[in-house]
Amino acid sequence: MDLFDPLVLARIQFAFTVSFHIIFPAFSIGLASYLAVLNGLGLWTGRSVFVDLFNYWKKIFAVAFGMGVVSGIVMSYQFGTNWSVFSDKVGPVLGPLMGYEVLSAFFLEAGFLGVMLFGRERVGPKLHFLATLMVAFGTFFSAFWILSVNSWMQTPAGYAINANGQFIATDWWAVVFNPSFPYRLVHMVLAAYLTTAFVVGAVGALHLLRDRSNQAARIMFSMAMWMAAIVAPIQIVAGDFHGLNTLEHQPAKVMAMEGHYDSHPDGAPLILFGIPNSAEKRIDYAIQIPKLSSLILKHDLNAPLAGLDTIPVDKQPPVAIVFWSFRIMIAIGFAMLGLGIWSLWLRYRGRLYDTPWMHRAAILLGPSGFIAVLAGWITTEVGRQPYTVYGLLTTAQSASPIAAAAVGASLIAFIVVYFALFGAGTFYILRLMNKPPHPHEPGLDPDEPIRAGGIMPAPAMDAAGALQPAE
Repeated sequence: MDLFDPLVLARIQFAFTVSFHIIFPAFSIGLASYLAVLNGLGLWTGRSVFVDLFNYWKKIFAVAFGMGVVSGIVMSYQFGTNWSVFSDKVGPVLGPLMGYEVLSAFFLEAGFLGVMLFGRERVGPKLHFLATLMVAFGTFFSAFWILSVNSWMQTPAGYAINANGQFIATDWWAVVFNPSFPYRLVHMVLAAYLTTAFVVGAVGALHLLRDRSNQAARIMFSMAMWMAAIVAPIQIVAGDFHGLNTLEHQPAKVMAMEGHYDSHPDGAPLILFGIPNSAEKRIDYAIQIPKLSSLILKHDLNAPLAGLDTIPVDKQPPVAIVFWSFRIMIAIGFAMLGLGIWSLWLRYRGRLYDTPWMHRAAILLGPSGFIAVLAGWITTEVGRQPYTVYGLLTTAQSASPIAAAAVGASLIAFIVVYFALFGAGTFYILRLMNKPPHPHEPGLDPDEPIRAGGIMPAPAMDAAGALQPAE
């Protein structure tokens, strides 16, 4: 791989920016729903602890949501710079879908976000709850459109190609609800919920280690562990269905995920671990279970499975990256399941809040959702190679004819700005999480700036308008 090739640099740049971006929506989608649940429970039960938790997490949501919006806007510019040919070819199909995302989901989020953050005392608890529901629905709707766009690139449907070589829609229902979209939407939304649950669980566990009597910390930890115990097994089942759909429509991706360089006419093994050897087309030091892959993918121990030896070399995805990213995602999924089962056992024994090793494990798995989401996206996107539109438009055909120096300069600028801006934002979020939730947690006031310890008092003024020292 030539690192000074403009195509390689453009791919690295897009991978870098999308990796930063996906972290924030994965968190904000789940956190918006969690805020809606907290707000609803506060309205239903009348318990102030739910309002305190709502005020605690909405500050974190506001920062994460802002960083997600900024990183998404910046990322989209690359379609007009590094990938202008791709934009020209697929714009008639994907352009309207991305426009719908802005006109529906983003406007819905933006319209109600201010009410959710600042409006409880202004509009009353019921309208405030409605605003929170609208923000949660908006984040889900945003995921709906973006995943429809990406899924169409994976499994294109409902299109024709005109005389100019552009994709045009012939059936918008088929475009939006393309063959992989339902599976990918469920898989991604569940991943977002699990990502948020394990962050909330880690924060709750941290404050339980410091003070087991903190009621708000106990509630957030309990809710997170219920989410882990219920959603993790559902996610594993959803992932299995998604895998079967991928086998049907993108068999080369599954071959790379499984590490099957060779076809297996009488049952394929499940390779647990190994080192992909692309030069020799084999998995070195493989630890495998005979015929289990056929059982999982075909529900038959002896079902034949084709390998990469049936795919032309120039149409094969990079095996090593896909092989390992898939295993990282699966390993984290089962670790989440294990923590959820452990929490059920401790809950049954009445020791959920006084088992420090459980709390330490929850803190350790706090960032696991982000890692799993990144690993899943790497599996999806690298496994699609060498195509941008699967089977129809290659990555090489999609890139803009620009010099390597221009792409390299913008890549360096992105790296510097992203690490400075989002590093500071992440540090601020961690400071907010480090502060324990407490009774009468202050909310946000549009006239008062936020600080990590709560609300920074606004400076007082005398009758003449002169600033006075804050008490």
